[in-house]
Amino acid sequence: MFVVMAASSETRERDLECDVSGETIRNFMEALQAAGQLSADNILQTLKLLEVKVLNNRMTTSSRQKVTDTLVDYLRAVKPEGELEEMCVSVLMALGSQSPEMVIVKLWDRLHLHDLPPRSLLVTVGKLSLGQGVAPYLGATWEHILCLLRMAQEEDDMLAICQALSGLVISTRKHLDLGSKDDEVMDITPEAVSIKAYHTLRILFNHWSLKNKNKVTEQVLVIAGHLFFLMPPSKLKNQVNQLIQWLMTLISTGVTPFYISQCICQLVDALAVSGRGGVNLESQLENVVPMLFTQLHEKVNTSDPYSIQSHGLAMRAFFILTKLHNDQVVLLIRKTLESKDPAKIVPALQVFMEIFQEVPQTETLKREVMHSIVVLIQEDLKPVRKTLLSFLEMLGRLGYLTLSQGDVVIDYAIQLCQSDRSNEEDIQLKCSKILQMVPLPKLITLLCQPSNSLAFVPLSKTATEMALRARTLGQVPYLSGFHLQPTQFISPQKLLVHLVMFSLKPYREKEFGVSSLRLLNALHPITSLHPIINLDVGWLWAKEIPKMLQILDDHTEKTLSQKEWQDRLLQFSSQSLLAISDDNWLEQLLRVILERINYFSDEDEEKAFLYKLFGFCLRTARNTELLKSMLSSILQTAHEELQEREGIAVVLSIVSTKHLKTALDHLQAYGAVLTDKASSFILRLMKEHQPREWGMVCHTIYLCYSKIVSESKAAAVEHLDAILALVLQHYRHCIVEKDKNLKLDYLDALTKLTGVLGSQPAAFRLEFPHKLEMVAFMVELIKEEPLTSISSPIRQKAMSIVTDFRQIRPLLEVKERAELLRACYKSVFCLPPTDVLRKEASSPREASANVDLFRETLQSLQKLMETLIVEMPTRIQHCLEFLDMWLNSQKDSERERAMWCTACILGFTAKMNNFETEIEFTRLGRLVRLLAVRCQDPVDNICFLSAQAIYSLYCILLQQKKTARKKQGLWEEEGRSEVYSASVFYNSTFEIAEAFAEYFTQMQVTNLVLTAMEGLTNSKAKESLAAAQLMSGVLKERGRDMMKIEEVVEGILEWLSLQLEPSTKEETLRAMCLLAGNNAHIVVPLLLNKPLPWNRTSLSLWKVFGTQRETTIGILQVLIGVLEKLDSRDETGEMPFQPVAVACALCEMLSGSLCQEAVKELYPRLLLAVLHHLCWVIEQKPPQKMVVYTKEGGLGSKSKPFDPTSCALEVVKLVLLAAAYEGVVFYGNQHRSWDLLSCPRFYYMGIMDLTSAMVKNCEPAVLHQLLSLVRNFLYSLDHRWKTLARALYAQLLWHRSVAQTLGHDFLSNLVKWIKEPDLVMKEVGLRGIGNLALHPGQSASLKSLVPSLRDLLKNEVRVTVQAVKSLRNIICHGQAEDTKVVFCSISKHLRPLINDERDQVKISATSALGHMLHQVDKCKPGPSIWREIYTFLVPLLLSIQDNNPEVVKACGGALTEWTKVIGWSSLTRTFRHTTLSDHIQVLEETCKYLVGASRRQLLGELLSQSFGFLKSPQPFLRTAAVSFIELTVKRISMSHLHEDDVQLFRNALERLRDDPAQSVQRSVDTVLKRLDGCASARHVSASRSSQLGSTFFKVPQRKKRLFKPVKWEREDEDQQEKKTPNWFKAPLNLLRARHTRKVRNSPLTEGGAGEKTAASQAPKARSRLEEAGPAPK
Repeated sequence: MFVVMAASSETRERDLECDVSGETIRNFMEALQAAGQLSADNILQTLKLLEVKVLNNRMTTSSRQKVTDTLVDYLRAVKPEGELEEMCVSVLMALGSQSPEMVIVKLWDRLHLHDLPPRSLLVTVGKLSLGQGVAPYLGATWEHILCLLRMAQEEDDMLAICQALSGLVISTRKHLDLGSKDDEVMDITPEAVSIKAYHTLRILFNHWSLKNKNKVTEQVLVIAGHLFFLMPPSKLKNQVNQLIQWLMTLISTGVTPFYISQCICQLVDALAVSGRGGVNLESQLENVVPMLFTQLHEKVNTSDPYSIQSHGLAMRAFFILTKLHNDQVVLLIRKTLESKDPAKIVPALQVFMEIFQEVPQTETLKREVMHSIVVLIQEDLKPVRKTLLSFLEMLGRLGYLTLSQGDVVIDYAIQLCQSDRSNEEDIQLKCSKILQMVPLPKLITLLCQPSNSLAFVPLSKTATEMALRARTLGQVPYLSGFHLQPTQFISPQKLLVHLVMFSLKPYREKEFGVSSLRLLNALHPITSLHPIINLDVGWLWAKEIPKMLQILDDHTEKTLSQKEWQDRLLQFSSQSLLAISDDNWLEQLLRVILERINYFSDEDEEKAFLYKLFGFCLRTARNTELLKSMLSSILQTAHEELQEREGIAVVLSIVSTKHLKTALDHLQAYGAVLTDKASSFILRLMKEHQPREWGMVCHTIYLCYSKIVSESKAAAVEHLDAILALVLQHYRHCIVEKDKNLKLDYLDALTKLTGVLGSQPAAFRLEFPHKLEMVAFMVELIKEEPLTSISSPIRQKAMSIVTDFRQIRPLLEVKERAELLRACYKSVFCLPPTDVLRKEASSPREASANVDLFRETLQSLQKLMETLIVEMPTRIQHCLEFLDMWLNSQKDSERERAMWCTACILGFTAKMNNFETEIEFTRLGRLVRLLAVRCQDPVDNICFLSAQAIYSLYCILLQQKKTARKKQGLWEEEGRSEVYSASVFYNSTFEIAEAFAEYFTQMQVTNLVLTAMEGLTNSKAKESLAAAQLMSGVLKERGRDMMKIEEVVEGILEWLSLQLEPSTKEETLRAMCLLAGNNAHIVVPLLLNKPLPWNRTSLSLWKVFGTQRETTIGILQVLIGVLEKLDSRDETGEMPFQPVAVACALCEMLSGSLCQEAVKELYPRLLLAVLHHLCWVIEQKPPQKMVVYTKEGGLGSKSKPFDPTSCALEVVKLVLLAAAYEGVVFYGNQHRSWDLLSCPRFYYMGIMDLTSAMVKNCEPAVLHQLLSLVRNFLYSLDHRWKTLARALYAQLLWHRSVAQTLGHDFLSNLVKWIKEPDLVMKEVGLRGIGNLALHPGQSASLKSLVPSLRDLLKNEVRVTVQAVKSLRNIICHGQAEDTKVVFCSISKHLRPLINDERDQVKISATSALGHMLHQVDKCKPGPSIWREIYTFLVPLLLSIQDNNPEVVKACGGALTEWTKVIGWSSLTRTFRHTTLSDHIQVLEETCKYLVGASRRQLLGELLSQSFGFLKSPQPFLRTAAVSFIELTVKRISMSHLHEDDVQLFRNALERLRDDPAQSVQRSVDTVLKRLDGCASARHVSASRSSQLGSTFFKVPQRKKRLFKPVKWEREDEDQQEKKTPNWFKAPLNLLRARHTRKVRNSPLTEGGAGEKTAASQAPKARSRLEEAGPAPK
């Protein structure tokens, strides 16, 4: 059995085929009975297998009964849950499908009457009840279920009972509905069913808690819905109140809306079955309807079928309720509509649409519904719109739009049709459907109403669609009846105007124009009074409207030309009227347009278009009376606004193109109101309004004239003189009082006419005598204006009117021009300044207006002057002459205005570019001087205007010059005018003088300068500055043409000595600078001859000479020439002072920063010159207290005096600084080069130091220039030049590019110099050789010089030092083999220098030795080199005891390199950082190391070498040698010394007991005492050593000699191995291994990029250590 239960799916499949025997059934039953002992999975598998067997009908009835009993018992015992419970239900369902009674009877098992049956059994019974064969058991089962209802307490039990009960109720209802057709017979009667249904409902309400949201409540709602149909109607109606209250309670708990909707729907449906809802239902409608609305308000979730069904059930409930209680439901819905709550209104509208057609459409209902709709429309709740529009659409279909309140609905639809982006597309569509129910005439009338303009596009689309649909149906959409009902519908004329106006802005709301044109096309022809004529209109519109639509499609709002589009619309309208050809129709159209002009305040652009449309329409009139009538009508329209007056003028101008004479005659007749008192309506107005009305009429008439002249052009010019006569007549015969306002209105109107006249070129062809009369009249008006205020723009307008007559003949004569200019100049210039105008104003607004009016007046004056210039270009000088008195006025405002006019006249003339006729400036000089002085006027704006004026004058002269050159066939000067500009001339008299200087002769230039000098002391600073600038400018341009230079120089010096203004003085100095730059060979000697020291005037001249590049170069060349030719003494034997003066001049010139460029250009030559001058000065040995130059200090500091030497030295520094080589000066300061340069003995050293600085800081090109210059002086007879040149030459070789210059035999020159007897030359030559050795490729040639250099090691200090350095460079920078050879050859000569008594030699030699050892170490030295290297140790150890820190430092460096070569790495760190404070300690460490190194022979040799220094004449060396011996003896075990060695010590030291140096005596006594003390202990020490040796080493004791020859060359490892005793090999090998590891693990050694690592040098180090002996343990 258990095998069967655990079987897999394959086993179960096989079981299906096996026969069902009793044994198998028993196995199943035993498995169920033993379920408590089995796992849930085994039971589940058993049940699944059992289900299969039952469904396959393989069991007998008895077996099924047994299985049923066993399974029910199992359910009662175990109470399974989850999947196991579901499986049990499935098995029971399988059993019940064959024998339902077998399962159902288990419910009323007598043994368990007081217990609830298993839930699985209840669920199974509920499901079985819905199937076949259960009718005979329904009554009994229901009876038992009623008992169970009272027993259930838990929710799961209730749900199970609900499921069973639900199946019973549904099955019962089904059988009752079938009635006689039912094949099965229930065991219960219908009456009993109704009673049980009622009891069941009561039990559920009384025994179950159904006031919470849970599944039990939802199932009870479902059951109750079915019970409603089974209960007696009377009982049900009695329960309505309780049921409604219960449902309301459940809604508040949030029960799923579907169950509520379903229950309500089933309730009212069950009540409807009885035919009436009952009183209780009627009383509960106020509760039921809101509940249903609440359900409808719930959002429908399309993915939830319950949500969709809930909405449908609620709507069905409303439908049923409407049938039961029509009036009450409608009333409640209307109340909901008026609730102002969108959440309630929307479902109410939806319900209304659902039930409305079922409601009788009575008048009362219509009235009430429309009232509610109007309320909704007025509130216009946005969430309600869509639903409301759908409802309105339904009402429209039912004819509600024809009611009295239907217009409200239409207006609401129109309102929502407005082009508002917030309205959704479906709203627009719904509105369109509603509007399509409106009659077409009414719809068109509505779309033409101004209030509906925003909805024009959708309305026109709807109307177009309706019209086209009517045409498709064969109906005529013409509006032929419109004119018969003018109060109801729009007239055709108004419709045409309206659509054309809407087409004016075609892209308004994107589709205005397109919609208008399409509607117009759909309605054509617009009138049907004349069918034949209308045929032409139809053809015209069919042709033109598509073209216009295509234009709109091809363009956008940005690309479409609005003017061209307006013209097209006007032409379209005009052609349509011509096609209609009906003056009566035209008259009505014109009156419509006129009415719209008069009474509609449209936008400016639209109103202007209406005037044009009126003109175009009127132009088509053929009836003269109609033309005159309409002209009178348009002239009598309002003209208060400028737009209105311009519109009237536009109408007249358009009409004049075809009816010119009629238009002019009508205007002339209309103008009589200005002069005819009898007929003028103006006099009928109040007196205070008459001038204004006169002015507006005048403005309208003149504006009409101007438009007519512009439109008709040549045709109107013939009437121009008559028009001018009328204009004069209007003012002279004015019927109202002439005051300022009237005069202003008249001139304002007149400018409208004259402005057009001035733009008509055709006016030149005819003479207009009234022009001169008009000009004279304007001059009178100008003269009448007050000069103390600018209260009105009369003078400005009068000047503008005169300007407008520029195109009209005759031209003004000279007298009239003069009168006009004088009047205008006086009227404008004498006005108060603008700040006074502001102050005198009564308000800020008036002040601003006055200033603006004055600005406009100046502009009018400018245009007037330009007009006069154009008329007579040759009379420009005449216009300028009247400005002289105003330019020299004492009032700033008058000068400023006059200068502004001057600038305007000259500027306009310059821009004319018409210089074929020569413009004469007979007083050009006076004009230039006057303008130049005004460039320095105290008023800044006058300076600016003067600059503009003089620039324009310059352009005029330049253009005249070019024109003259062209006539002569000469080349034209290109780009000359671009040199100057107004901004260049602004406040710069210098530039003015420079620009005009070319127009003066040589004598005029000289006289101009001499004359300008006299104005330098002018009391007015600006004028004196202008004189200086004028002089500077002329000298800059024509300085080489100057005459009387000496007189000019002396004069300038004299004027500079006076108290001039600072700016004037500065400009005068600049003039002198320009004079000197052009005449340096004359001016410089004159100034140098002034006695020293110079005053500040002379110094300021020299200082300014360094500010201009060309001047600076010229003067420097003259000064350099003086310095290059220096003589020691003059004829009197005194030092000449001209070179000193040159130095003073250079000090001042080079002290500024503006001379750098010039100095750089002359740098090498200038530097050599000043260095040569320095050498010359120090040779002269001038007195130090001789002050030749004083340099002013900074703010708060004293001035610094200079003697000739310090002055010459200062010049050298200034030259370097001016050449931007601050690094050279800084180097000189650090290395005290200036002290060397100022000393005759060390001058050459200073030159070499300075050259070193230049090599570091200067560019190679500069160094090569210096080399080229000094080559010429290397063998000069002048010793100063020779010393300077050779020092520079030798040190320049420090630079590689210089040393590698081709074509130079540097070495031969240097060899010659070291052979000269002069020590300076020797040193310079050696310096050059040392520098040459630094560069590659010189090793072979320099190697031959080693003997000569070696001989120089015993020379004077500086020569010796330089020779050492040269040898050092040869060794350190030579080839490897050459390095070793040279080192060996000079080592014995170099060794004594390490202990030389001269510190400079000692330091140099020691330092050089360190560098040499470093280089030798790289070249793998051999035995001979090793021998030489060891000889340097003792001299270095003695020198390191010196008290000179430089000597100690040099010895430390040399010993460091020595230990690196030898391989004594432990001492390398000791020597590397040796200082004066620890050099004795370092010596002790060294002696300790030497004694402990077990190299007795080496130590003996070093001690023997030190004995030689005991005889040195230098006390220091003797003391140092004794110290070395003392420190060594301290470390030596005297017991191991041979007696002869001790005696050698004694003999060497005994001689120094009487040394003159006390320090030597003390050291000697100390050493001798130690030797004596060690001798007494010798025997004891020897015995101990013997004992120790016999114990550990087992070697015989034997004393070795300390002083005997040592083998210097290296010993290889094999030899060392052989010489090493067997007893010492093991310790020695261990020491070697340790040393090797240390070397390999040591870091990189210090040095250059070419040095090897310590690891690579390990073998070498080890071999050297072996040679010196094993290291101590």
